[in-house]
This record gives sequence, C-alpha cells and structure tokens, in this order.
Amino acid sequence: MYGLKELLMKEEKRLNEIKKVVDDRLVNVPEGTLRITTAKKHIQYIHCTDDSSEDGHKLSYIKKGDFLLAKQLAQKSYDEKIQRLVNRRCKQLSKISKEYQDDELEIIYMNLHTTRRGLIQPIEKTWDQRVSEWKAIPYVGKEFKEGTAIIYSKNGERVRSKSEKIIADMLYDHGIIYKYECPLRLKGYGIVYPDFTFLSKKTYEEIYWEHDGRMDDPEYANKAISKINHYIQNDIVPGESLILTYESSRLPLNTSVVEHFIDKYLM
Repeated sequence: MYGLKELLMKEEKRLNEIKKVVDDRLVNVPEGTLRITTAKKHIQYIHCTDDSSEDGHKLSYIKKGDFLLAKQLAQKSYDEKIQRLVNRRCKQLSKISKEYQDDELEIIYMNLHTTRRGLIQPIEKTWDQRVSEWKAIPYVGKEFKEGTAIIYSKNGERVRSKSEKIIADMLYDHGIIYKYECPLRLKGYGIVYPDFTFLSKKTYEEIYWEHDGRMDDPEYANKAISKINHYIQNDIVPGESLILTYESSRLPLNTSVVEHFIDKYLM
C-alpha cells in the first residue's frame, strides 16, 4: 500500500514526542503509588510506599491540605502506563518502518529478468500497469463552444483558460498522468467534467481537481458551490478525493498552492 511507510514514520515520530514528554514528567516524582477508596460515600486517597515491614508496604492517608500529592501520584501512574505502551510501540514501529517498503511486492517482480517476468503473472498489477490501463480507457470530453480561446498545454490537449494551462503544465513537469475533462456522473446532479482526473498512487482510486476561476461572478460562484456540494454528497470530499483551487479578478491563481496540492496528493 502506497503511503503506509509515510504513515508509519509519522506515527513513530508522534510516539517519540510523547515519550519525551512522559520521560521528562517522570523525573523527580514522589515515591510510591496512589490508592483510592470510598468510605461512607467519602473518597479517601491513600499513599502507598515500600516498607521493610511484614506487609512490604506502608499506607498513609493523604490529607486535604496535601491534595497535590494525590494528583502527582495519579499523574505518575498514568504516565508510567503511557511510557510502557509508547516504549513498546516505538520498538515495534522502528523495526517495521525500517523493513517496510510501499512497493515491496512490485520490487520483487521488477527485479526479475525481463524474460522471467514474461513467464509470470504478478500477484498485483504494478503501478505502471494500473496507470496505463486507467489512461487507456476512452472518454469523450466536454465540447468547446465557438469563440472559446484556443490554449494548449504542454501535454498537447486544449484547455479552457490560462490558469488551467498553468495547472496542466505543472502536472506535466512533475510527470503526473491525468485526464482532462473526463466525464463523471454525480448522483442528484448529472454529468460533470472535472478539470483534471488522476489515479491515486495511495488508494488506486480516482482523485478530481476542480479549478473555479471566476469566483467574483455571483452566478458562477453559486454554480460552483452547488457542484462542490454535490461532489460531497457523492462522497467525493475536498482534502480526500477532491482538490479545489480558486481565483478571482483581483486574486489570480496562486502557483504555490498548486505546488502544495501536487506534493500533498499526487506525488
């Protein structure tokens, strides 16, 4: 699964940060543990420490004026449990994240001699095979009305605006394969033509990119919002499987935002 290695490393980093916090908090803590009992509906806090007596421990009630001790002992017990769990998980994650590779199954296949690969049916399709098959599915894009500006991207397809060309060219420069205005049926809305459609390397599902370029035009903006709402109602959610960029006459397309989305969702 593509992206799992990154998630493992993020989780390992998060747990190491937690480990540092609890390790620091467990320095100079009070000795012993806390017991909590109830007598006649009154809560009693008891400090339990090691002792050389026959029982092996000493019990003493914590008075109201020393309630800070009860809090410190409770926090200590909690932090020790967190510490034990985090230490165990950090060791496990460190081991698996070092060994695991997102494309380890594909690596086995691709490391074979080409002649041998020709004799084998891989357990899973390689990423290149998946993309090639996906890209080869024919579709009919949206027609261009007469009088529409003639603009071509580096990839050779005609696009509808300079901003779409900027996005398309940045995708091309990053080697990202896409479909331009591939039709998509949204339940409750009808056919839409996302500006760009991709196959996600992490999920093997499609991701869509809509650029709304005239957001200071009220009619255009209302249509854009309605379409976005229908994407969401069809479980195509911004930040997951839908990328959205905007511009207006005063705020043109921000290429750094485009670069961010490419790095975050498509690389």
